[in-house]
Amino acid sequence: MSSVAVLTQESFAEHRSGLAQQQVKVTALNSEEESDPPTYKEAFPPLPEKAACLETAQEPAGAWSKIRPIKASVITQVFHVPLEERKYKDMNQFGEGEQAKICLDIMQKTGAHLELSLAKDQGLSIMVSGKLEAVMKARKEIVARLQTQASATVAIPKEHHRFVIGKNGEKLQDLELKTATKIQIPRPDDPSNQIKITGTKEGIEKARHEILLISAEQDKRAVERLDVEKVFHPFIAGPYNKLVSEIMQETGTRINIPPPSVNKTEIVFTGEKEQLAQAVARVKKIYEEKKKKTTTIAVEVKKSQHKYVIGPKGNSLQEILEKTGVSVEIPPTDSSSETVILRGEPEKLGQALTEVYAKANSFTVSSVSAPSWLHRFIIGKKGQNLAKITQQMPKVHIEFTEGEDKITLEGPTEDVNVAQEQIEAMVKDLINRMDYAEISVDHKFHRHLIGKNGANINRIKDQYKVSVRIPPDNEKSNLIRIEGDPQGVQQAKKELLELASRMENERTKDLIIEQKFHRTIIGQKGERIREIREKFPEVIINFPDPAHKSDIVQLRGPKNEVEKCTKYMQKMVADLVENSFSISVPIFKQFHKNIIGKGGANIKKANITEVEVSIPSKLHNSLIGAKGRFIRSIMEECGGVHIHFPTEGSGSDTVTIRGPAQDVEKAKKQLLHLAEEKQTKSYTVDLRAKPEYHKFLIGKGGGNIRKVRDNTGARIIFPTSEDKDQELITIMGTEEAVKEAQKELETLIKNLDNVVEDSMMVDPKHHRHFVIRRGQVLREIADEYGGVMVSFPRSGTQSDKVTLKGAKDCVEAAKKRIQEIIEDLEAQVTTECAIPQKFHRSIMGPKGSRIQQITRDYGVQIKFPDREENPAPATEPAVQENGEEGGEGKEADLSSPKKCDIIIISGRREKCEAAREALQALVPVTIEVEVPFDLHRYIIGQKGSGIRKMMDEFEVNIQVPAPELQSDIITITGLAVNLDRAKVGLLERVKELQAEQEDRALRSFKLTVTVDPKYHPKIIGRKGAVITQIRTEHEVNIQFPDKDDDNQAQDQITITGYEKNTEAARDAIMKIVGELEQMVSEDVTLDHRVHARIIGARGKAIRKIMDEFKVDIRFPQSGAPDPNCVTVTGLPENVEEAIDHILNLEEEYLADVVDNEAMQVYMKPSAHEESKAPSKGFVVRDAPWATVNTEKVLTPLLSAKNFNEHPGQAGRPVEFIFPKPWVLPHLHAIELNDSSLCS
Repeated sequence: MSSVAVLTQESFAEHRSGLAQQQVKVTALNSEEESDPPTYKEAFPPLPEKAACLETAQEPAGAWSKIRPIKASVITQVFHVPLEERKYKDMNQFGEGEQAKICLDIMQKTGAHLELSLAKDQGLSIMVSGKLEAVMKARKEIVARLQTQASATVAIPKEHHRFVIGKNGEKLQDLELKTATKIQIPRPDDPSNQIKITGTKEGIEKARHEILLISAEQDKRAVERLDVEKVFHPFIAGPYNKLVSEIMQETGTRINIPPPSVNKTEIVFTGEKEQLAQAVARVKKIYEEKKKKTTTIAVEVKKSQHKYVIGPKGNSLQEILEKTGVSVEIPPTDSSSETVILRGEPEKLGQALTEVYAKANSFTVSSVSAPSWLHRFIIGKKGQNLAKITQQMPKVHIEFTEGEDKITLEGPTEDVNVAQEQIEAMVKDLINRMDYAEISVDHKFHRHLIGKNGANINRIKDQYKVSVRIPPDNEKSNLIRIEGDPQGVQQAKKELLELASRMENERTKDLIIEQKFHRTIIGQKGERIREIREKFPEVIINFPDPAHKSDIVQLRGPKNEVEKCTKYMQKMVADLVENSFSISVPIFKQFHKNIIGKGGANIKKANITEVEVSIPSKLHNSLIGAKGRFIRSIMEECGGVHIHFPTEGSGSDTVTIRGPAQDVEKAKKQLLHLAEEKQTKSYTVDLRAKPEYHKFLIGKGGGNIRKVRDNTGARIIFPTSEDKDQELITIMGTEEAVKEAQKELETLIKNLDNVVEDSMMVDPKHHRHFVIRRGQVLREIADEYGGVMVSFPRSGTQSDKVTLKGAKDCVEAAKKRIQEIIEDLEAQVTTECAIPQKFHRSIMGPKGSRIQQITRDYGVQIKFPDREENPAPATEPAVQENGEEGGEGKEADLSSPKKCDIIIISGRREKCEAAREALQALVPVTIEVEVPFDLHRYIIGQKGSGIRKMMDEFEVNIQVPAPELQSDIITITGLAVNLDRAKVGLLERVKELQAEQEDRALRSFKLTVTVDPKYHPKIIGRKGAVITQIRTEHEVNIQFPDKDDDNQAQDQITITGYEKNTEAARDAIMKIVGELEQMVSEDVTLDHRVHARIIGARGKAIRKIMDEFKVDIRFPQSGAPDPNCVTVTGLPENVEEAIDHILNLEEEYLADVVDNEAMQVYMKPSAHEESKAPSKGFVVRDAPWATVNTEKVLTPLLSAKNFNEHPGQAGRPVEFIFPKPWVLPHLHAIELNDSSLCS
């Protein structure tokens, strides 16, 4: 590559030294290293003289060479590929073909931007822009794919190859990227020392130069190995490695002495040749001296005492070496030898021997016999019992070995003796008051013994004050160990064995029940499943999660009970399947409210009840009858009640009757009577009669058939519309009763078969009554009297003859009925009932229901007057409004009533009078009830719900006076029969509210507690947990002072509730305060670098520590004077334990931190981190414009902040106009980007 122009992070000094030869784009000036800004002349030195400019080979004079490195986030480099080195030389396809494809591919791979142009000499110029890393990768790709490649080899010593590769190959990769070449180094097992370089000529030369530089640098270093007897290594290293460190520091040579555990004698020296020679000479000298002067003595020391001579981390040996200059050699741990060798100068051996024996005898080992099951009681919860001993004698080490019946004590003799006495006393006490038992239970039952969330085992532990150890599942062990008070152990053992025995007899059964029935079986709020569980208390019933869409219901318990429960539930499901038939009736949504009624009044009218009747199961089939005929007849006769028999084969005698209470009672009597007959003597006979005769035989309201039943005692069943055989009539009962009823019915049927024709006279004025509404009256007569045909003369003829044709009895009965109707018509009168128009709507009732009821009950016709549009003010006296009967005054008032108030009643006189009384009884009456005004809003209720409920319940209107009236009078308007109930209900509600008021007053008792504000957060607890528990437990409200209110006492806590409860809550708070006052706070110095690790993700780790040790730990906030100060608060013993724990954690985490920091020294900071450093701008001193008075001058401070203050300028060239005398030649503009200043 012939020409490279680097327009980036490289400094001007680097450019001037030959690494760059063309234009330089100034980006941003880093002035962090100097405290004072440069002068104008230093920053903008004058250009060299004209003659100097022509000497291109020389460096330009002046201060230009002093310009410091300049950083940029986006860089541009220009590469030139000469014609002879181009891979693709087709001039006709420039910008197309393979070359263009390669450039696009490079841009996609690296993220850099490429621009290609042809020079006059047909060389290829490529401008690459982007991040430094992207540009370097793109450069490498360009060299490899757009330039012809050459190769060369360079030979360097084999041992230098690893320095060319570098750690993890990083140096080699960097070298390849920098020189845009491919460097191949022979494998370690290859004897060749030739390194192959592939790339452009220029790149090869650069790479070759760099490799030779690395090799030359390594040539200056040397490595030497010195063989020194292992026993003399301690003398060369010196106590605590002080001597060898001193030699390394003085000579700059690295000396590697193998550790005592490694059986090597070679000491390796690495460094510059001259300095290395000095270090080797010094080590040799020490070695020779010690070899001549030292002698050895061997002493016997018990093997168990060797570790005390060695000391922690070999400190005791180093201490002896430092004090006496004598090396102590200890035999390895796997050796049985007890001989210790002391090596040193003769006069110092005696002192060293004394030290060795002192160290050996300073500690003693003792043991205490204690059953292994007692160990954890001796240790105590969280080591509390043991901590008491170790705190008194910290140098004593106490060791518990699992499975062994002894405790080992190790430490200073006196301390060990004291600790031994204490532990022996503890063991003796525990043996006297503790016992244990072991039971064997199949491990598959262990989780059932433990129970859900440990419920069973925790209950046994708490109840009998014992400890129960159940082995984990992975051990597959059957042995359960119980430890504790002897009596408790025996009781717990007994209960666990009983449980186990019960479980061995247990079985699990899966019952398939469609999921749609699960909710029905469970029942509302679990009522039905509770009943089943009470019935089968030993069976555990588990329903699947609704989300799992499973049909499997699991039963577990004793085998017999599970079977019984299974049958019971299967029967229940069968009943559900049978009774779960449903039919959908489409009703428009707007009519739903009419069906429900006001406040559910219509729905509530369905007073449904359910009763169970016991009838022997052997009678069920005969009671039901063929295809359910018998039972259906009872259900229809009794108002459509539902009678449910148990499934066949279940053995149950229970029959359920469901429906309106009155009908249910009627059906129950009939069913029991029928069952009684069936049990005594049952006889059945079938008769046939035309379906049109059935109604006549039954009679009006069942009168005829009831008469037969009463006379004979037999039961007669007629076919329903669903039966196929519509002629079949069944008679049931005793033989005598059935025969008698059969005889009567056969006579009736025979008479009905004898058809006759008869006539009667009916005044024509009454004909219309019979034939209007499409002959409805005649149809009713035909249905009721065996299908008799009644013919009236045609309209227009003046005949009064009416013809009747049918069975003789039916014709006679029909004639009688027509005569009754005529008598009613002739006796019909019309009366008037004057009731004020304002009450008419109320009398009619919803959709005229009340008036229809009166019409049906009294057989009259009622006509209301047309409504007057603008009625005049009512003139009737108050007694009339309330529907009360007055005296003579009332008669006078009614003498001239308004037309719009008169209701006309037509019918028999006596019935008209009765209907008139019924109408007047429907006139609303108003009464007044006195209710304290302050209770009115409670009676009304939220959004009127309370008063609406009362109005719906008592079917009255209740009027509460407006608040501004301050009146105590509430008016109730409604039917007289409902008013008394409504008044009683209202007064009862008043009593309830008054009682609530009294209770509220008692509940408003206030108690003030004085508590230091520093304890408030602890009383409140994390997320209010503590204070919420106190509030809930004592049913009180607790108010803390507002921190922002200066007028409020900050140490006053207000408790509101019942007096007794407030006092209990106060005691609970003061108990917490008492505990808090006992607490201490200790500051511990904890390196701030490990705070984050100790706190953990979202504080999880520190919360665990605080919960475990029952302490509060506070870390310093950012900007605190002492960032290492951590405060631990709690009970003294807990605080000490917590401090020990976090100090151990600090030691562990700090090692990682130190390692990471050591690694960071060798790691290059990322470009992102570099870019984060705040820019201090570009500042110059002694600028000429400081003294020039002109409007357009260059701002002395060019910083990122200044540019950001001018929106719209980012990324655009900004021209600064200099004062004329200071215009620099060839300097046209300064281009400012978001992170660079370029010229």
